[in-house]
Amino acid sequence: MNILLDVHTHTVASGHAFSSLQEMVHTASEKHLQILGITEHAPGIPGTCHPIYFRNLHVVPRKMYGIELLLGAELNIIDYMGNIDLEELYLQMLDIKIAGIHSLCYTPGNIEENTSAMIGAISNPYIDIISHPGDGTATLLFEPVVLASKKYGTLLEINNSSLNPVRHKTEARKNNIEILQLCKKYEVPVILGSDAHISFDIANYENIYPLLQETEFPQELIINDKPETFKKRINATSQKL
Repeated sequence: MNILLDVHTHTVASGHAFSSLQEMVHTASEKHLQILGITEHAPGIPGTCHPIYFRNLHVVPRKMYGIELLLGAELNIIDYMGNIDLEELYLQMLDIKIAGIHSLCYTPGNIEENTSAMIGAISNPYIDIISHPGDGTATLLFEPVVLASKKYGTLLEINNSSLNPVRHKTEARKNNIEILQLCKKYEVPVILGSDAHISFDIANYENIYPLLQETEFPQELIINDKPETFKKRINATSQKL
């Protein structure tokens, strides 16, 4: 597969990442990507940027080093309704919106409550992608999550970072295999996300590839080599509003 996009990455602005915006884009260019998404953590994560950061994204060129740049946020799902931690005013200023469950911002409930939270975010017309749904932070019923993804057109991410053994996310492998199997069954596209917190990890999906092979996941259901298809899906999300 010819990887042409990675849209879940972080810079020093997120507070616990280690490369600048220009370093990230330059590396994406060296890796021959067409699209790079930089999605800084939303305010619920300690040490991340203030909301005013998102108000000033207009100053950044959206084409750098031959790369199309999408600037946005990784938002935090904060309750069982699927509400997120950034006001609509700021959401309107973002090129791309990712939402996920993070332990610092979410108190896990029972499996039905967690699934309700995830589906609430999936159905939010602002949200383009759900980050690391299979990382095990909250137990989920994956079939209704996948079916909600199909219904609302919100992409589910298979996250490389959460599969890294150093993260000790013991449920991540099993969960992501189940998500892939269900997406294959229902013909639901997925997106691979590096979740890079340093430039070297951009488009690094080495922990995902064995799962794709094990599940015999169809390449036609993977968005990362289809930039035009991806942009159409993002535009379709915007048109829901």
